[in-house]
Amino acid sequence: MSGSDSLPIFTATSAYSLAFVAVVGVVAYGSAKTLLPKTARWQDKATWIWLAFDAMIHFTFEGSFLYLSVFGRQANTSVGPFAEMWKEYARADARWGFADPTVVSLELLTVLGAGPLCCYILKKLAQDDPARHYWIVVLSTAEIYGGWMTFCPEWLTGSPNLNTSNVLHFWIYLVFMNVIWVVIPLWLMVDSYGHIAKSLRLAQTASRAKRN
Repeated sequence: MSGSDSLPIFTATSAYSLAFVAVVGVVAYGSAKTLLPKTARWQDKATWIWLAFDAMIHFTFEGSFLYLSVFGRQANTSVGPFAEMWKEYARADARWGFADPTVVSLELLTVLGAGPLCCYILKKLAQDDPARHYWIVVLSTAEIYGGWMTFCPEWLTGSPNLNTSNVLHFWIYLVFMNVIWVVIPLWLMVDSYGHIAKSLRLAQTASRAKRN
């Protein structure tokens, strides 16, 4: 999508949407301080903050989109604070305004699958259960794949629904708000791979020692 955007770069909807994201981040940080021991590794604290933030975003922001985009509904014809928020985002990516089937399909998996999985991993993390590392890899793979499938079909068709003319919409909505769901899951995968690989190597060494 190209052409000038008649609306201002920053609106009241922009303000309360970004403020809500900031509040979610503060709540996620506070939950790590409250529910994790002070002796927890910084990597585990960062993982907790991300997963708590991730879960709340999936259930609130993306959950609202899903509600507004099924059974014949769409954000563009709905009313209310969340509808206005998605209309704002649809100025950057029009597919979120008219309930694009591919986007809705991905959000079904995100809200009903990734959100609960975040909570399950948080439970394992609170219990210091190393099994969490397997599920972190599963979640991170799904989120990276979801990001790819959100944008790749659009790129392959010439990006007809994307509007990059607005600085806020491009750098914050399209770039930053999507890149973090690639960079952080990649980091989590690397960290969890290290734990899984180390455990398997130790188990292999112990098994060989017993045979010898």
